[in-house]
Amino acid sequence: MSNQDHHEMNPMSGEPVEVRGVYSNELGREEKLDRGDVFPADPQIGTTEWELVELEFNNHHKGHTDPRLVPHDDDDDPEAHMQHPRRHTTTSKKQDKQ
Repeated sequence: MSNQDHHEMNPMSGEPVEVRGVYSNELGREEKLDRGDVFPADPQIGTTEWELVELEFNNHHKGHTDPRLVPHDDDDDPEAHMQHPRRHTTTSKKQDKQ
């Protein structure tokens, strides 16, 4: 079976929610659902198909950038020159001969 022949069905009303996020039904009504909830029926058309339109995730931080990702000045660190081989300065042979 090729990927072109494979079709996934969107969840239907009454099925459990597997992924937390915002879902839209056939009429465009959006609903925020948590994992473990049950997809609701639409008040107008009853049982409907739901499509994930926005994935919601919790990245477990308070909105601050991880300090390891913030560049800092290495002048305060006496061993900073040992962190990367290209940071070592070498004298060229041309300078040694002078």
